[in-house]
Amino acid sequence: MNNSERTRRQLMIRFIQDFLESRLAETIDRIPIEMRPRNYQSDRCCVYKDRAMLRYRLMALMGFGMEEEEDESRLLKSYLADAIEGKNNTKPILTVCTVGCAGCVDSHVRVTDACVGCFARPCVSICPKKAVAVINQRSAIDRAKCIDCGRCIAVCPYKAIIRNPLPCEDACPVGAIGKGDDGRVCINFERCIYCGKCFRACPFSTIMIRSELIGILQAFKEGKRVVAMIAPSITEQFPGTIEQLFAALKLAGFSEIIEVALGAELTTRHEAEEFFERMERGDKLMTSSCCPAWTETVKKHVSEMMPMVSVTPSPMAFTGQIAAERYGDAVKVFIGPCLAKRRESQSDPNIDYVMTFEVLGALLAAQQIDIKSVTAEPLEHPAASYARNFAKSCGVTEAILHEIGGETFKNRQHIKIEEKFINGLDRKSLNLIKMYAKGGQEGNFLEVMACNGGCVGGPCSLAR
Repeated sequence: MNNSERTRRQLMIRFIQDFLESRLAETIDRIPIEMRPRNYQSDRCCVYKDRAMLRYRLMALMGFGMEEEEDESRLLKSYLADAIEGKNNTKPILTVCTVGCAGCVDSHVRVTDACVGCFARPCVSICPKKAVAVINQRSAIDRAKCIDCGRCIAVCPYKAIIRNPLPCEDACPVGAIGKGDDGRVCINFERCIYCGKCFRACPFSTIMIRSELIGILQAFKEGKRVVAMIAPSITEQFPGTIEQLFAALKLAGFSEIIEVALGAELTTRHEAEEFFERMERGDKLMTSSCCPAWTETVKKHVSEMMPMVSVTPSPMAFTGQIAAERYGDAVKVFIGPCLAKRRESQSDPNIDYVMTFEVLGALLAAQQIDIKSVTAEPLEHPAASYARNFAKSCGVTEAILHEIGGETFKNRQHIKIEEKFINGLDRKSLNLIKMYAKGGQEGNFLEVMACNGGCVGGPCSLAR
């Protein structure tokens, strides 16, 4: 756990404790001062900036972004009242807190003091844009000409040329984040796929998630029936058995627990059927559809791939249907490591809120619930092991291979699945996907996961 994660989780725990004990309205404006007293060794330039960042983190926990702040003197208590009334989360899922942005330099290639102006000058020879020249016995790069290809970095014998990163921009696979005119980071939501890579990469915690936590906590306090829909990757995140975890969730306030792996079973069955139907009608390729960051990528950046994407609902969507059928008007909460699921839930009437594993960890810690000490109970509807494996890269493919090898599809065995997979979206894999769209790659089933390793590598994971 780095310092950013530690601070974020400590704040969540304090926030949840005070809310559940009905004192948050009285304490919320003092939390930044109590967590960063005057004699605290500040993390930034001064303790007052530390407090400002904690203030904006608290706003994000309540579903607000810094960009909505019209009056800096407005008390957090006032935002809390609005959040309880549901006047929050009216803007995009991510928010950028410019107070915390250090104004990092743009990502670029530069020459360091290690350059000795060698006679060979491979950096000059290799540059395709003639952007490198030797001036006063030292290489220099003309940034107006440089295309950041990195070839000079690779050939320098002294390792004197490096790339200065802009972490959030470098992490984004679709060029949705970068510097604004004021030198601070801004997100272009027309391009954003909500993969959360920028959130994880920012070393100053400038990029924040506008949480839906208040709605969930308020439902607990009002005694509503709250259903937790647990993503398959949860077994990688918490100690103890899954049976103990389910019992712990009930102690935390959830009335019912459903494995999203049950929805994965339905996704597998329908996606296998869809695959055979597509191949029988002459399609050359079908891709998976369960990763919402992937489907956002297709909509916004590779539209020519759209006809090849499966129309089968995701495991979360199927699980939402199950929850609606079983529990009617109960409050339904999806819990997982994924930021893009928030985006997907916005168009799903069966999902009321999305909670990340990080927030769930804080909820359990705030109530001092130790999963390993909880008495386990048998699961009423345990999911199949292949469906629980959906969370890992190639897990979707393995589940479909398991399904098509069964009795249901025994009369269609003449159609062979030629599976391929993309483990994590980045700029290189995006170029590969564009080649698939043009029919330039082998395979008839392509599994795409935005996060490296699959959902277990999600941006809001506890363990990775």
